[in-house]
Amino acid sequence: MTGSHPTRSRLTAALRPAAFGADPSGERMERIRRSPNFANGVFVNPVGARTAPSGSMLKFASTYFRKEERVRRAPAGTVPVHPTTVADLAAPPASGLRLTWMGHSSVFAEIDGRRVLFDPVWGQRCSPFSMVGPKRLHPVPVPLRELGPVDVVVISHDHYDHLDMPTIRALVRSHAMFVVPLGVGAHLERWGVPAERTTELDWHESTEVAGLTLTATPARHFCGRGLRNTQHTLWASWVVAGSGRRIYHSGDTGYFSGFAEIGAAYGPFDATMIQIGAYSDYWPDIHMTPEEGMRAHLDLQGGDPARGIMLPIHWGTFNLAPHPWEEPAEGTVRAAKEAGATVTVPRPGQPFEPERGLPLEPWWRAIAARPVTEVPAAAEGAAEPAVPAGPSGAGASGATGKRPGATGGADPAMPIPQS
Repeated sequence: MTGSHPTRSRLTAALRPAAFGADPSGERMERIRRSPNFANGVFVNPVGARTAPSGSMLKFASTYFRKEERVRRAPAGTVPVHPTTVADLAAPPASGLRLTWMGHSSVFAEIDGRRVLFDPVWGQRCSPFSMVGPKRLHPVPVPLRELGPVDVVVISHDHYDHLDMPTIRALVRSHAMFVVPLGVGAHLERWGVPAERTTELDWHESTEVAGLTLTATPARHFCGRGLRNTQHTLWASWVVAGSGRRIYHSGDTGYFSGFAEIGAAYGPFDATMIQIGAYSDYWPDIHMTPEEGMRAHLDLQGGDPARGIMLPIHWGTFNLAPHPWEEPAEGTVRAAKEAGATVTVPRPGQPFEPERGLPLEPWWRAIAARPVTEVPAAAEGAAEPAVPAGPSGAGASGATGKRPGATGGADPAMPIPQS
């Protein structure tokens, strides 16, 4: 009689939990090997990129765990999630394009009568484990069941803050199609997504879903979920084109010259969703600063700041880097003013139609651990911070800038530059 040994099976399950996903194999792996972006056994970036932290990790750790720095990496009060209702999302956008930032890189895009969900993460932690890992700093704005029908789910890459197993399993019931980079389908298959509902694309490959054309475009990042990061799943940015509108989602990426090429080939765009958070000098090649994000937006628009709008993403929801919590938003509005570009930073869950008015309130200032006292030029005329700075730059409630009754706080887990 043959069969797997029970103890060995339990050990394998413990070392390889379902959240790790699955490694590509068979015909899927053969297709990966044929990719022009796969060399020497791994996927490679369009330009060189360091994917491991650079510099002294001892210095990084001492900075990251310093109390005053920890406080600044989280909001000092409750994030004002927009009270979006089922009715808000049930009525189609009058202009043909509506975007709802759900936090971090999750965006619900309604474009030309179709509904696209980018990088949906509804879990409480971006981690394979329920008790450890970066935890949400604000609630999910809208329960998945209240989103209504979803035509297509788009995944940029397989890191935990972009590909969340519980969310994917819930979305299987939605009957949505899934469009993902090469290799990522192995994870979805393990989690119960039928193979016929998944399309895997290499860079510059396209597919059509419900009248939309979805194209995988290059990004400068990396991949991996398990103990061994084999680099056998691709990372991508995405272009989604309808009959009259065109949008771009950056996923995670460092700045590179390819943005201009993407813009020339597929743009210009009515809206770009650009990663501007979780950056650090310790991993400069795989995440963009706000200034680099604005530069990418301009490249995508052919250098014309009057074209389209930019929606900053990948900030505000999880503590993944040593910069202050509010810094990505402040840096982005400042960069937009300097460039003469249009940017909007909505509250999580706040739907808006770019053609019918943009959310412009600097809501993050009132809950920053160190209140912002200067109004960046891009937000002139907007509301001032609710709590003035004290003599040392701290909030009126004390040296830490913590407000009475404030909630939140930095998660003690060390960030990994794979987010």
